[in-house]
Amino acid sequence: MPSYRLSRAAALLGVSDDTLRRWIDAGRLSSHHDDTGHRVVSGTDLAEFARSAAADTERWWGELTPASSRNQLPGIVTKVVRDQVMAQVELQCGPFRVVSLMSREAADELGLEAGVTAVASVKATTVVVARPEEK
Repeated sequence: MPSYRLSRAAALLGVSDDTLRRWIDAGRLSSHHDDTGHRVVSGTDLAEFARSAAADTERWWGELTPASSRNQLPGIVTKVVRDQVMAQVELQCGPFRVVSLMSREAADELGLEAGVTAVASVKATTVVVARPEEK
């Protein structure tokens, strides 16, 4: 199982290096030193921490609306572009930008404007997974 330096682990969790260090110092996540003396987090521990943190979304967002889609991404609307029929809505969900195309009527009914919170729900039969090359 790979280990990640703190800056990479923090980026994967979408937090600052300092936040990750505070979590480690508080005992929320374990770390160790690799052969070169760098402080690292094991991939297994990081995955478990990410899973438990994701399960804690109710603490920050309240209860999400039950839906058949399991991929619910809470975020903040950053931009809405409307024309006569359609609207393009951009959300920032943690470190990820999500763009949705919907009817203008739906965007208006939901009150979607920059600065409001919203939840992007993704339901797809095809999800492509790739592994980035390590630097």
